[in-house]
Amino acid sequence: MSGGIAGAAALSSTTATRPLCIAVPALNEEKLIRQTLESLAAQQHTDFTVVVVDNGSTDRSRGIVAGFAAEHPEMDIRLIHESRKGTGAAADTGMRFGVRHGATWLARTDADCLAAPDWTARIMAAFDDGLELVAGQLLPREDEGITATERRMMLLAVEVASFFGRIRPGNKGEGYLGPYLMLPGCNMAITADMYHRSGGFPRTRIEELHEDRALSNRVRKLSRAYALRRDVVVYGSSRRVKAWGLKNTLAWYADHRYKPEVVDIR
Repeated sequence: MSGGIAGAAALSSTTATRPLCIAVPALNEEKLIRQTLESLAAQQHTDFTVVVVDNGSTDRSRGIVAGFAAEHPEMDIRLIHESRKGTGAAADTGMRFGVRHGATWLARTDADCLAAPDWTARIMAAFDDGLELVAGQLLPREDEGITATERRMMLLAVEVASFFGRIRPGNKGEGYLGPYLMLPGCNMAITADMYHRSGGFPRTRIEELHEDRALSNRVRKLSRAYALRRDVVVYGSSRRVKAWGLKNTLAWYADHRYKPEVVDIR
């Protein structure tokens, strides 16, 4: 992995992070990643490190991150590389960077998302309440041409998926200390200690396994201190819904029952 970037100056990989470390996996996100970084720059709580994990981009993503860091020297932005293709692998690399470099708390969003201005403040409040794993509320972005009706249908679909997640056999069994929690990979936070103890995100490709579901089930065998916090808000891209339709998108997230030719919609 390469060294990081903080402001205009390159940092060595031995430099400690701030107490909250935010992992942002990225693959060919030149269209949206600057907006993601701008949403993090606008946070009310600013004591955090951003670790962008490039997963083999062939576009301008890395240059955009480096340029943004140079424009915002007050932020601690690192740019590292993960050569193993996969959202699980890239997310795990970013989270473990935080664990190794002294972070107490970890969070993740994705490079096509917008964090609400109080996102990190709400995450810290959830940790203050004693939670070890926080699932946030994922809402559709409002700048992608989605109609109000489509937004309502997408939100309803998420609630239905969460309900069926609690009753599906794959999320039940011996050893679980509490009910299933649907964990949006692009809007979650976890203590560094719990991430380490649970084994973290599996280092997989998105085509193989939904790493967020796997992490949720790992934590459920170790702790009851996890919950959905609807005030922890991230706005996610609807580009898969626009490309595949809502029905196929839901089938994709339900154990890959829909198998598209192209997964990395850009």
